[in-house]
Amino acid sequence: MRFTDIGQQLRAYRLESGLRAEEIAARLGVSRAALYRYEKGEVIKLDTVNRLAELLKISPLSLLGIGVEYYNRPVGFFERLRQIEETADQILQVALPLAYLISSDELDAVEAEIFAEATSEASADRAAMRAMADQVQGILAERKRMYKLRRPAIIAMFSAPAVARLLQQGIGQGLARGDALRHRARAVARREIENIASLMEAEPMGLQFGLLSTGEPAGQFQILRARDRATLAINPFRSDTLPHQQAGVAMITGADEAVAAHQRVAESMWREAIKGAAGAAKIRELLSANPL
Repeated sequence: MRFTDIGQQLRAYRLESGLRAEEIAARLGVSRAALYRYEKGEVIKLDTVNRLAELLKISPLSLLGIGVEYYNRPVGFFERLRQIEETADQILQVALPLAYLISSDELDAVEAEIFAEATSEASADRAAMRAMADQVQGILAERKRMYKLRRPAIIAMFSAPAVARLLQQGIGQGLARGDALRHRARAVARREIENIASLMEAEPMGLQFGLLSTGEPAGQFQILRARDRATLAINPFRSDTLPHQQAGVAMITGADEAVAAHQRVAESMWREAIKGAAGAAKIRELLSANPL
């Protein structure tokens, strides 16, 4: 186990807990600077790992990266995903409604407007909701920035029902209230899907897309491969929905059996998926059937 890995997981679980760094440091009896050094990979004693795990209400084994990591808040999961993506050479995603890493900056801007509108109408804890949304969006923006620097290969499979829903509801799953913002949310969704169709036709190096021909999968997942490891991430969270409105448990594991089982499922789906110009034509049919 590498101390850098422990530090990364510590940061993800700290964000997951909702506790501020100074709160955790005070309870541990260390300085905030010391806690940040642990997160950056400084040597950490096993006793400190145990105390941190107790504070964060997780198993010490999870903090050590042994077994399965569980996240029930988007902020912790997206932060952990960001860390894994920093060393990934290939990202395989199944049934996510968007390929977020290649999406436009316009999508992020519209999401920010939708979140601002939604939180401004909240009856209570408005500031906390907004802070949580801003934190998640900051992590998502960093994921996209890192992708642009490293350009890992992406293989993405979408289901026709998920694409149709995105075109009908727009970015934000119908959260936008005002007519103008709701129109923009649908227009951005449409442009993202049109871009995927164009990429399917062009088939650029490092980007592969497939439209699933066997209906909608029961769940969505990603397999991230680096030189020395493969990681499975099962994700119930969406990037375009307010964090406090999402309930679910995300799971991350490097267990060989879990990765291999999902890899087999993904390979079977990929063989049956509609790709290239044929896939692009099917997506354009969905665009025609769901006009703006």
